[in-house]
Amino acid sequence: MGSNDHNSRRDFLAMAAGLAALAASPRYACAQASGSLRIGTLCPISGGGSSYGSGMQKAIEIAVAEINGAGGAGGRKLELFSEDSQTKPEAAVLAAKKLIEVNKVQAILGTWSSGVTLAVMPLTDAANIIEMNTSGAPAISTQDTKDLVWRFQATNDQIGAAFAVASEKRGFKRPATMAFNNASGIGNVEGFKKVWEKKHGKVVASIVYEPNRPSYRTELQQILAAKPDVIVTGSYLPDSTIILREWYQTGQDAKWIMPGWAANSDLVKVLGNDVVEGVIAVDAISNEGAASYKHLDAEYQKAVGKPVSTNVYAAMTYDMVVCLALAMEAAGANAAITQVNAKIRDVANPPGAKVFSFAEGKKLLDQKQKVNYEGASSRLDFDKYGDVTPDFGLYVIEKGQIVRKDVITLAMS
Repeated sequence: MGSNDHNSRRDFLAMAAGLAALAASPRYACAQASGSLRIGTLCPISGGGSSYGSGMQKAIEIAVAEINGAGGAGGRKLELFSEDSQTKPEAAVLAAKKLIEVNKVQAILGTWSSGVTLAVMPLTDAANIIEMNTSGAPAISTQDTKDLVWRFQATNDQIGAAFAVASEKRGFKRPATMAFNNASGIGNVEGFKKVWEKKHGKVVASIVYEPNRPSYRTELQQILAAKPDVIVTGSYLPDSTIILREWYQTGQDAKWIMPGWAANSDLVKVLGNDVVEGVIAVDAISNEGAASYKHLDAEYQKAVGKPVSTNVYAAMTYDMVVCLALAMEAAGANAAITQVNAKIRDVANPPGAKVFSFAEGKKLLDQKQKVNYEGASSRLDFDKYGDVTPDFGLYVIEKGQIVRKDVITLAMS
């Protein structure tokens, strides 16, 4: 045996002896038994979703602190690793690879745009870990072949159906559509057209436009030539800003129905009150009557200085952590992530006692009772695709204020 081999063996024996001594100490044994479950976050801190990303991240941190403060879930604490998706699929893929391969996370939470979620899903799927998102694209449901993906936002079909109800409620007869060329943008207007055409017949004009253009005058002219009384968009904040500015310059009368993530306070700030007056926004609304929502609202205000009603996605990311933790508790000590995943519907859907916090749910689960977590973001009853059906708010921008006029409740599909 060479000296290096001898040294290696001596080092190994010393290390083994040290580990044996550590393992014998009660403190180490306790740490081993409790351990931690590593979760990764991929919120849109920068890019198109940046109005919401930091609030989404803060809501996750609030939930993690509550769960760890209650002694953890299934005998384990939650350990957080956070990256910025930049609202870009390419950046999100690199960040997800780091979370999976370097940080060894067992779940990735908080992907916001559909493009990001669809890009990250093949990685989480291959690693057999959980993915939780706030994205709308229908393809998320169909590409989730292992039932590891959970959507806390409405699908684009649901959002489109809510657009159609909004159009009916406001008495429009001649809608046109404009969609940003990605899964979510097209999905929104297709969902609208499906419902509208079935009940009311024709959509007078439709166009899909490319991202990152300095001007959309050509596309606008095509739409306005059809003389619509309302233009329904599948759009984001940057492109909506250009489109509305250029429309206003034409002087042609038309109303707009936009997703809430485009027609938000940042849009008002950039364009001014006159341009956005009368724009209608439709967005998922949180489960505002629930104790879980009221509790989160108080904690969020403390942390961020704003009510959680200013960020519908923050309620969704908070619920992601609570659902995951309740599923960990239901799966029991040291359960594999696939066993945890299998318990998500059990803790979020009926039957079971309605609970509004992790601590409440943990107590009942420890007594071997069934629980049904009623989320801050929605009732959180997951269908066979891992999708939920939230309610929607219909808002109108009046003198720079975004005023809720109605609540739209869709039938559970």
